Amino acid sequence: MSTPYHELARRMAELIREAGRYPLGEFDPVAPVSPPASGAPTVLVCSPHPDDECIVGALAVRLQRETGARVVNVAVTLGSNRERQPGRLKELEGACRFLGFELVTTGPRGLEKVNPKSRAEDPEGWRQKVAVLRDILVERQPDILFFPHDRDWNGTHIGVHHLVMDALKAAGEGVRCLTVETEFWGAMDDPNLMVEVPPELLGDLMAATSFHVGEVRRNPYHVLLPAWMQDNVRRGGELVGGQGGAPPEFAYATLYRFGRWTGAGWEKVEPPNRMLAAGISVACLLEES
Repeated sequence: MSTPYHELARRMAELIREAGRYPLGEFDPVAPVSPPASGAPTVLVCSPHPDDECIVGALAVRLQRETGARVVNVAVTLGSNRERQPGRLKELEGACRFLGFELVTTGPRGLEKVNPKSRAEDPEGWRQKVAVLRDILVERQPDILFFPHDRDWNGTHIGVHHLVMDALKAAGEGVRCLTVETEFWGAMDDPNLMVEVPPELLGDLMAATSFHVGEVRRNPYHVLLPAWMQDNVRRGGELVGGQGGAPPEFAYATLYRFGRWTGAGWEKVEPPNRMLAAGISVACLLEES
């Protein structure tokens, strides 16, 4: 049988196979990023692993380009394979340079054993990890803080969620910021923000992810980002837009949960626009700070 849909499926499979042969991490940085102006908002992205800054970073990049924000990637871990940690850091430096992100590490090898088990069974070790991140938060004073939601399946992603929340509690009134919870391995039940990712930006994120050469050679997930973002549109049309509502005319999107750390606790915040199309500046989110 042959219908237009069969041809579409074949062509998509061929494109994915072809993309698997593209160069990895051999690209000049995207258009130069101007140094942030005095008083520019600071965006901190707490990444569980090198590559998460690219995968969930669409909103961070849009904030950088549309508001002049300083985007700082906090590499919470460098992965669990100690032999790969120096290489992963070098790959991460390339990805951040490509996107124009600053980079902060939590130590020469990052933090290790950032997971719920460690939090439960090694309270003293966990307190030390919390102190490292608390100091970064207090020093950097983010206006917007990105971190995984609490059911993002992967143990390190869930661990980073709790590490961030514990660090915010330890900082107390010393930090007040908007929060953006991210998803990748495990989908959120209640995202409240859908951000359109234009094709040009998606291409930037795919190219940035390709700098993580050792990982994408094993599993070329960088070429599958479009499919993931298309599914986000399917889910987000109802989860964010409302059940039974008309989906937005986005090709690609990322879903987030928007909130606020008040200095005394976290609260979910209704964003001024739940569907941030490419034509709507993400600067509107900063009005909630």
